[in-house]
Amino acid sequence: MGGQRQRREPPSATRCFATARRFPPEGEALLGGRSLHIRGRWWVLALIAVVIAGNYYAWDSIAPVADLLRGRRGFSQSQVGLLNAIYAVPNIPLSLVGGILIDRIGAARASLIAAGFGFVGTVPTAVGQPYWVMVSGRLLFGIGEETLFISLLAGVAQWFAGGGAALAMAMFFSMARVGSYAADISPRWAAGVYAGGWQPPLVLAAVLTGISLVAAIVYLRIDRLRPAAPAEYAPGGHGRLEWGDLTKFDRSFWYIMALNVLFASVFFPFRSTFAIVFFQDAKHLSLADAGLVNSWVFFTAIFATPVFGLLADRFGRRAMLLTIGAALMPMTFAILGLTHWSLWISTALMGASFSVIPAVIWPSTAMLVEPRRIGTAFGLINVLQSLGMGALNLAAGSLNDQAHAGPHNPGGYAPMLWMFGLFSFAGFLAVAALWRREAGPHGHGLNAAGPLISSSAPAA
Repeated sequence: MGGQRQRREPPSATRCFATARRFPPEGEALLGGRSLHIRGRWWVLALIAVVIAGNYYAWDSIAPVADLLRGRRGFSQSQVGLLNAIYAVPNIPLSLVGGILIDRIGAARASLIAAGFGFVGTVPTAVGQPYWVMVSGRLLFGIGEETLFISLLAGVAQWFAGGGAALAMAMFFSMARVGSYAADISPRWAAGVYAGGWQPPLVLAAVLTGISLVAAIVYLRIDRLRPAAPAEYAPGGHGRLEWGDLTKFDRSFWYIMALNVLFASVFFPFRSTFAIVFFQDAKHLSLADAGLVNSWVFFTAIFATPVFGLLADRFGRRAMLLTIGAALMPMTFAILGLTHWSLWISTALMGASFSVIPAVIWPSTAMLVEPRRIGTAFGLINVLQSLGMGALNLAAGSLNDQAHAGPHNPGGYAPMLWMFGLFSFAGFLAVAALWRREAGPHGHGLNAAGPLISSSAPAA
């Protein structure tokens, strides 16, 4: 790479997250004219929001029923953990091939196929008997979920490539959080459903993914009215996956990748699998109250994520923001395991961490690699995230079973908390190293305000 810095648009319209560019004039005449397109694209965003919110609800539907599965089905914590760990298994290869599928058949069509897998997967999950049927359902759900996320994000990039992509993507992420928040508080707003046992809540999740599937069908029909952009403007235009590129990433990329993988591997297994049952057993909350406390992590992120993204664009200091956000996670697990402080304190810390890091880490990661390598970079990150989330889901369940964690032995959750705390502290060390490197001569502009800058300094 050369030694010059170059301006780059926010990472939004190349493959999955790459450079946003304005389509040429002929590409703007959508739905019969630009004014109609400007109005219509917000309807498209609304449909995409329905698709992602319904599927995120289904992903997070296991945690609220974990105690019911344990009490009424006799599930061990390892079995509960497998229900979310198995979701990550298909994402290991699909994170690399999902973008290729999008390139070949289009973002809208890929979204429909992925949403179909999601709906089909929730049906055997809701049937749930025998156990292998439920596990198979979660596996099918996982096959579609990662491709669905990338496809929808690419769709947002296509429709908003003429302007407003950053705001649209912030809203996209916020609507995903709405789905998770709704799942966490479902024992409150759907109390009658939970009164029927473990199965009706999972049927509700299947119904919502069915609605998502219908929204994906409508989205595809509308997307057919949008003229295809020239290949050089379309997502994926930077070429195919190049394995040799893995050796050419700058050291800063490996630091931020470590944070990305470690953060996801800690946050999602805890919050989406074990947090609610931990709050019930160790903190003696009811199911509804435990779900409410857990839900506020995502409720905070719904509104705060776009704010932190705007702050990073306005004032820079991205490495500093990431370091602060990463530091909050080990603090959270220390408070949960070593104190009797109010759960709202740990919830606030985790919510702040989950608001800062996703808002800053994705655009920052794109600044650390060349545009033509962005597909490789994000594919690698998603593969390792899937491995990490699957492994820590299984490890947490196994630790809880070995320590006989439960309502009669709340102290049995200590090994799980120590594990999550140590992994999150490792993420903090990685981003602290990134902050130090970015402050020196090998920086990539993460601390600069304004338009994103990508360094093409030699890899080190």
